[in-house]
Amino acid sequence: MKVWIAHAKGRELLGALPPGVRVEVCADALTLPSDPTEVRFLVPPFGSAAIDLLPKLTGLRVVQLLSAGADNWIGRVPPDVQLYDAAGVHDAAVAEWVLGATIGSLRQFPAFARAQQRREWASAAFTPTAELTGRRVLIVGAGSIGRAVERRLAPFDVTVTRVARTARPEQDVHGVAELPALLPRAEVVVLLVPLTEQTRGLVDGAFLAALPDGALLVNAARGPVVDTTALLIEVASGRIGAALDVTDPEPLPAGHPLWELPNVFMTPHVGSAVVGLLPRAYRLVAEQLGRFVAGEPLVNRVVDGY
Repeated sequence: MKVWIAHAKGRELLGALPPGVRVEVCADALTLPSDPTEVRFLVPPFGSAAIDLLPKLTGLRVVQLLSAGADNWIGRVPPDVQLYDAAGVHDAAVAEWVLGATIGSLRQFPAFARAQQRREWASAAFTPTAELTGRRVLIVGAGSIGRAVERRLAPFDVTVTRVARTARPEQDVHGVAELPALLPRAEVVVLLVPLTEQTRGLVDGAFLAALPDGALLVNAARGPVVDTTALLIEVASGRIGAALDVTDPEPLPAGHPLWELPNVFMTPHVGSAVVGLLPRAYRLVAEQLGRFVAGEPLVNRVVDGY
């Protein structure tokens, strides 16, 4: 059985392969290592460029993504091909980013970094900052990353409220329909939902206006989950702040006004870009390959919604 993977290092990370499995590296959609019609199991690179390969992969049965999000692939995979994401692989790294971005924003680390660049000891103009300790945190997206974030927030004595597409009262999870009642008390809102038709534009003007003064919006989901125009209006007023690992559009154009706002902290979609990512990702690939060869059900099947 032929398997195409996205990284040369993946060969080593996969470890011992099941009998009959042949692994080749296909790092992009332009340079194909062999006959694409023989590929049964595809591990594409990050991003969506490899989608263009699908018409050539006539024998394909499985697409195993390395990303936790599958929005670029949903609806574009042939019906006889199963799509799986890397849920669980990104939990620790994204949770670290959320914690770091939240603390950094509340404690105004970006402002101090700018003062450092100016070689300015800013204590003369210093006023006490906000803090994470004791905050009311609303996590929108109650999946595995949300649980990882909540575990890391626990030492800070925060009050966490969880939200998912539908309420799960037995797990103390609220539904999206309850957001209007929850937002006015949320001092920190963490977005972790996948991008779907239901979540696109979820954070609109009404959502943001419902937040209390001084609230912080933390987006570690996808850029289009937030209405950028509505966000710009709110953060430009100074009423709320934002920590963004993703934007819409992405990359953010150089002239976009979000760049200039002191209460907006941005990173270039690097929430899970850590040295441990590939080992964790290919550990999952190896497990999925083993299941596929053995005729067992694979995990992390992608379905619409979240």
